[in-house]
Amino acid sequence: MEKKIGFIGGGAMAEAILYGAVSKQVLAAENIFVSDHKEERCRFLADGYGVHASVGADGFISEMDMLVLAIKPQVAAKAMAEVQGKLKQDAVLVSIVAGLTIDSIREFFPEQKIIRVMPNTPLSVGEGMSAYALSSNTCADDAEDVRLILASCGQAVEVKEYMLDAVTGLSGSGPAYGFLMIDALSDGGVAAGLPRATATLLAAQTLYGAAKMVLESGKHPDVLRDQVTSPAGTTIAGVHVLEQQGVRGALIDAVLAASERSAELGRK
Repeated sequence: MEKKIGFIGGGAMAEAILYGAVSKQVLAAENIFVSDHKEERCRFLADGYGVHASVGADGFISEMDMLVLAIKPQVAAKAMAEVQGKLKQDAVLVSIVAGLTIDSIREFFPEQKIIRVMPNTPLSVGEGMSAYALSSNTCADDAEDVRLILASCGQAVEVKEYMLDAVTGLSGSGPAYGFLMIDALSDGGVAAGLPRATATLLAAQTLYGAAKMVLESGKHPDVLRDQVTSPAGTTIAGVHVLEQQGVRGALIDAVLAASERSAELGRK
């Protein structure tokens, strides 16, 4: 892709995206421009990835084919006001700002093509899950460009904007649920007599492998679970306890609670 892409904000999520795009050769480093308020951070990104990085976006903003808002929600309005009116008419504005709706962005960029993205933190290790929603004036080529960039550091799927609260509750917050499960399984291993490091390795790799089986086999998780669950065996004994303790219901409720909280934050 020969297009120029700029980032307002050079934090961990922006770094993960630019690293994936450069390492997978989706974008050339010389076509990536980053603005961050910390000079030290700019030097780190420039030296580490070969991208252009500066304090302030005035030097590159008007030349960008795509601009990514990668900032905290509380400073989003100020950042948008600073670049308002400076983008090319056909530039695509991509937001990974939590809770910032397309309509809110429209107040600053009424004619711009807008794509709203909900990524998650595993982007930093190339295994992220991102969902994106398009404004009505966004074309298929713009959407494909964003999909390719996001897919360079994981997987990406298009959704309707109203679905993004549910996405936030599931994949956005989901890494925390996974970390909690790994920690709990590790505790179980320690309780059963394993060293902590061994127990954590076993737990983490087991969940990673199970997830990979779902993604690569295309089989329903119930089918894969049945393949591990022998009659009167060890696995069904463990599954029985999980069902008794309401683990399935707790995970469903966690996704719903996080989704509702996301909707609340979006209304503020």
